[in-house]
Amino acid sequence: MKKSIRINYLYNVSYQILILLTPILTTPYTSRVLGAEGIGLYSFTASVVSYFALFAALGTSTYGQRQISYIHEDREERSRVFWNTVILRFMTVAVSMLIYFLFCMKQGGNQMYWILSINILTVAFDISWFLQGMEEFGKTVLRNVIFKLAGIIFIFVFVKSQNDLLIYAAGLVGLELLSNISLWFYLPRYIDKPDLRNLHPCVNLKTVISLFIPTIAIQIYTVLDKTMIGIFSPGTAENGYYEQALKLSKMVLTLVTSLGTVMIPRIGYYFNHRENRNVEMYMYRGYNFVWFLGIPLTFGLIGISGNLVPWFLGAGYDKVIPLLCVLSFLVLAIGINNVTGMQYMIPTQRQNMFTLTVCIGAGVNFILNVFLIPVFYSIGAAIASVLAETVIALVQLYIVRKEFSVKRIFLLSKNYLIAGGLMFFVLQWENIMLFPSFLNTAIMMVSGACIYFAVLILLKDKFFKDNINRIAGSFYRINKKGKNG
Repeated sequence: MKKSIRINYLYNVSYQILILLTPILTTPYTSRVLGAEGIGLYSFTASVVSYFALFAALGTSTYGQRQISYIHEDREERSRVFWNTVILRFMTVAVSMLIYFLFCMKQGGNQMYWILSINILTVAFDISWFLQGMEEFGKTVLRNVIFKLAGIIFIFVFVKSQNDLLIYAAGLVGLELLSNISLWFYLPRYIDKPDLRNLHPCVNLKTVISLFIPTIAIQIYTVLDKTMIGIFSPGTAENGYYEQALKLSKMVLTLVTSLGTVMIPRIGYYFNHRENRNVEMYMYRGYNFVWFLGIPLTFGLIGISGNLVPWFLGAGYDKVIPLLCVLSFLVLAIGINNVTGMQYMIPTQRQNMFTLTVCIGAGVNFILNVFLIPVFYSIGAAIASVLAETVIALVQLYIVRKEFSVKRIFLLSKNYLIAGGLMFFVLQWENIMLFPSFLNTAIMMVSGACIYFAVLILLKDKFFKDNINRIAGSFYRINKKGKNG
């Protein structure tokens, strides 16, 4: 394998940090300039468009990344897999675009729907799955950083009032399209020109569809909630509150799930070479990582929400505070099912079981949404999402109970629950004593982190100690190499 997991994770985390910083820079601005109504309208329309983009992608990203991870050392074979996958994706995008245009014609003069149609087109040019399968995360990170920075500049330069909502939408989807196209310049290094005689894009359609089914189910509880909030709520503001709370919770969630992106090709490689001990070792490390990082992020987000939201989003967003407290638990629930489902079931070709668990979660989410959203609006959607993700995590753990000890998985969380609990109580006290401001939120974050890591040191947590030693060793080797050079 060309790149180590540590290097790939650092690549991925560096981008996730930028994802964290981007909303910190743009959300306070857009929440004030566009308002809850504008954000809500964009969120609702984007949720509708995402269904068509979902069909356009089918299950090709997951299938393509998995297959490339199996044969990434064979240039001829990976070229064949790449072109088969790309041609199939262009076909599904064309069908999806046609259906979407028919849909838009029935929406009258809603310009937002036409602008966001570019989202569907971006799917055709997205080949990040190929570079991820090759474990070339550095290239996707570089691309993402450049266009993410361009997006930040665009927002501050061109979005000045509520009248600029369409400009805001056009800029985001336009940059996304350019971002995907830019990756094609790397292709000549890795693949050959297509040999049309040996291409059969529809031959693996059955497998692709089997991977598409869980994607549909995932969409139900990641996008349908916004659609249902828009239908059952009296205005678009509820969607605006939900969108902002979800955005804040996902800011920290990406730090936990970023490991999964680099682990999928690695576990797929070990599984394909029948190295089961390595698969088991990396799986337990994955669970440990989720507890280690997910627990303080969950408790921390709840602890600082009352201080963060008033100054970060501005006046009129008070409802985001309870929403954020509920959605914070997604960090742990999604973190665990990301390890079991995405890092294990998909690479080891158990997508049928993965599909089953996701469909169960989607069903739970839909039923709870029907009962909770008409009564509690966005709060009801948040509760439904957390419960659905928790059900998925528990069902997946039950399915893999013979391969991995569920008791051991939960016992791995012991030290982090103790440290996170103590941190949470201190944050609650600080929340009462400190008025909302950037400085006070920063003080709470730093003090919370210090308490958490100090408790882990006192508890002599092995996972924490081992990773500190690895990081220290890496810096020592780099420093020594620099001096010798």
